[in-house]
Amino acid sequence: MTSDTPRKTLKLTRKPADTRAEDSAADGARKRSGARARLAAQRELEAQKHAPARPPVKAGGGPAARSRGAPSARPTRGPVPARPPREPAMSRPRHEPAASRPAHERGQAPEADPRIIRRPSTRRQRSGAVHGTFQVFAPCPQGLEDALLAELEALGLQNLRKGRAGCHFDSDWSGVLKANLYSRLATRVLVQLSHAPVQAEDDILALAHDTEWERWFGPEHTLRVDTSAVRSPMQSLQYCNLRAKDGICDRLREREGARPSIDTVRPDARVHLFLNEDSATLYLDTTGESLFKRGWRLDKGEAPLRENLAAGLLALSDWDPCAPLLDPFCGSGTILIEAAWIALGVPPGIWRPFGFERLRNHDARHWRDLKDDARSRIATNLETPLIGYDIDPRAVDAARANCERARLAPDTIRFSVGDARRVQPDCEPGWIVTNPPYGERMEHDPEFWPAWAENLKRHYAGWQVNVISSDLELPSRLRLKPRRRTPVYNGALDCRLFRFEMVANKHKD
Repeated sequence: MTSDTPRKTLKLTRKPADTRAEDSAADGARKRSGARARLAAQRELEAQKHAPARPPVKAGGGPAARSRGAPSARPTRGPVPARPPREPAMSRPRHEPAASRPAHERGQAPEADPRIIRRPSTRRQRSGAVHGTFQVFAPCPQGLEDALLAELEALGLQNLRKGRAGCHFDSDWSGVLKANLYSRLATRVLVQLSHAPVQAEDDILALAHDTEWERWFGPEHTLRVDTSAVRSPMQSLQYCNLRAKDGICDRLREREGARPSIDTVRPDARVHLFLNEDSATLYLDTTGESLFKRGWRLDKGEAPLRENLAAGLLALSDWDPCAPLLDPFCGSGTILIEAAWIALGVPPGIWRPFGFERLRNHDARHWRDLKDDARSRIATNLETPLIGYDIDPRAVDAARANCERARLAPDTIRFSVGDARRVQPDCEPGWIVTNPPYGERMEHDPEFWPAWAENLKRHYAGWQVNVISSDLELPSRLRLKPRRRTPVYNGALDCRLFRFEMVANKHKD
């Protein structure tokens, strides 16, 4: 959790004018070197070129004789009081006209006092509230769009629209934080910052250059840019990515005197460029590491489901958190651990870091309040039976280790070594949600599926059986007729979630 301890600040106060005589400045001033000194010197020379001619100095000196540069309109009576701190750029309206902003932010020398050269600060900006309504896109595994729409609607988000492999919505910044904290199905939460028609790569450069990145990050941050496209006519996505990166860095260099460094592994700020047939959209990634990375799974097993897909299977299966849940091919325990967090009300993002915590405008106090409220709603006990079996003892050990890292009590989920073709339920009817071996995970065994189906028919009457598989012929192998088949993608695999209802004494031998 980000600490919100107040930082130490340094207040600079101008000394009285009589301590800045020209004859002592050359000898006593601290000498500077480097790029910032050159920039300061250039600005001072430019200011002096446009300054009015100095009046002749009378013998005997006086206030006019002690002036360092162009004459100031300010009377020189004793010490000059310290200026109040400048308002941070992020607190001004987002679309403030350039003419109304201070001159130093427009790349010009200050007009009131050309002797003062304001240098851009590379220190991290102090946190503060983010105002306004944002257009947001939350991508998810293809096939979970309807479930994600229902989840985001339950969070109270507005103007929800289903898109391809994700959902759009409008929200204030607090809603963006809540979507990151509570969404079990989304992969990221992307805030749209700019959108425009593009016909060539240079249009992407112009769009990136015109976007207000300094509101979110600056030269003190590291940056990563990712590009994706659907039916875009651009020849090289890599070059498009470079153009977007150049536009961002050029803008920050012009406004703050330096550019951010690039870090593709653990960047402070992530930007996503999305291209379609005729336009480009630039998103700020508020998530950082993908949302399916909850922070508890280190032992993954042979072919693990991602956590958000596992939660999506539970949603598509209509599992009731008060009903028993069994996974006869539990592997590393992903489905059951996600089910335990759902039943207990544990937000999926409660124990992981997020990208927005590194941005300039992060309000650590508000984020802490949101998490404290979420923790207060977590149940401490779980009465629902959650049962997992796997024929591989190593997978069962991995599932138990993941359960411990997920901060679940040892008796929350019962993991055991068992063969799906033989294990019998020891609780009232409920749901089976499982990801059985298929494709490369399983050696050819024509007798496996009929044997499992026979066990289901004999001992699981009244259970709802939900099976994800890329084998579209699975129902015929099981000799069961599915009540529903839902298309869903497991990574790049085109799969189906089959639902079977096991009815007592009504199966065919």
